[in-house]
Amino acid sequence: PALARNVLSAYLASALVMPYAPFLKACRDYRYDIERLGHRFGTSFEQICHRMTTLQRKGASGIPMHLVRTDIAGNISKRFSLSGIHIPRHTGACPRWNVYSAFLSPERLNIQISEMPDGARFFCVARTVTKGAYRYNAPVRHVAIGIGCSLAHARELIYSDGMDLASDNHVVPIGVSCRICPRLECGHRAHPPANHRMTLDESIRPETLYARMG
Repeated sequence: PALARNVLSAYLASALVMPYAPFLKACRDYRYDIERLGHRFGTSFEQICHRMTTLQRKGASGIPMHLVRTDIAGNISKRFSLSGIHIPRHTGACPRWNVYSAFLSPERLNIQISEMPDGARFFCVARTVTKGAYRYNAPVRHVAIGIGCSLAHARELIYSDGMDLASDNHVVPIGVSCRICPRLECGHRAHPPANHRMTLDESIRPETLYARMG
């Protein structure tokens, strides 16, 4: 009950600060420009992204979006998947996904066309944010916020301007997690796939121990 009250109170607060109809109109007018929306409503990057995922009122809905929040160790603390992309429930997502590469360029937007093993493609936007440090010498924590939609809706986002969405050159193949990913030749593989028998050829040194299997 306490957790439910906390979640509902957070939703109520966001609904008061970012009222549904004005916020949806601003999203459409600004083409989901997160920074511009944050300035318009006086809210943070993460709060804007979270509010975007709630715009599903019948007859007045926004783009179906996914949202993920992860720390630098890969612990997923927030996940929504209205876009249809697969997100692991707890941890161990694909390191090729831009929500993780965002840590390499802090507080800068990272844009990626991500392709799941089933061929579904998604337009993904990610950025790191800093939390904490509310007093002198207090520890801070860095998390990455990833938001996105099916590639079919990408043109509605300002971040797709200038990109050739039909080209395969910008596509990054990703998976859900190593354990269930069928991409056997991936150089980022950290674990053998659960549904594949591993055999090692001692005459070949693969990029990673599990990168090539029979």
